[in-house]
Amino acid sequence: MKKILLLSLLFLTGWVFTAQAIDLDKENRDPEYVESIVKRSQKIVDKLGINDAKVAEDVRNVIANRYFTLNDIYEVRDAKVKEIKESGLTGDAKNNALKAAEDAKDAALYRIHFAFPAELSLFLNEEQIEGVKDGMTYGVLEITYKSHLDMIPSLKEDEKAQIYAWLKEAREFAIDAENSDRKHAFFGKYKGRINNYLAKRGYDLKKEREEWYKRVKARGGSL
Repeated sequence: MKKILLLSLLFLTGWVFTAQAIDLDKENRDPEYVESIVKRSQKIVDKLGINDAKVAEDVRNVIANRYFTLNDIYEVRDAKVKEIKESGLTGDAKNNALKAAEDAKDAALYRIHFAFPAELSLFLNEEQIEGVKDGMTYGVLEITYKSHLDMIPSLKEDEKAQIYAWLKEAREFAIDAENSDRKHAFFGKYKGRINNYLAKRGYDLKKEREEWYKRVKARGGSL
């Protein structure tokens, strides 16, 4: 159902894909940059369990092209910011111009956000698409979720569901972030939201964390 809705949305907005060969968008790009992105994308693909070599190549190109598109958007933003800073603008005029550049970047990211999983869905199932998203965000979602379950074994099912939902939301933002620091920052923001939520639910997070450290140490592990 999700796949049908996504493809319907893309059709209405002009984004229509067919399951055909995906070319690597490498024209007019630094070959070394292209090579690094292809390698990064291939590492993600290698963990998806794709048996068809052509499908694997297409998926790799979809992921790499996504990185290229994101880079293009951020380069436009950076160029605008540089122009504004060199223009001599000051005060509110400068701040408003900088905000407009960020808003334009955010609008561009929003316009392309849903096209990515839709294009992947032509080659991958839902579990594999989740794998791509995790690969692009360093697996922080699962690491963070499991650490919360380990830290607070008494979490109720509705609390687990809320934590997971927020982490998935964080991942959606992190996928489009410009670098690893910004990706982790989105998760950090949502971790703060989760901590506030758990505190309001009556959990003593300081105590829970201290007890967790003791348990981890006792079993000879590390955080």
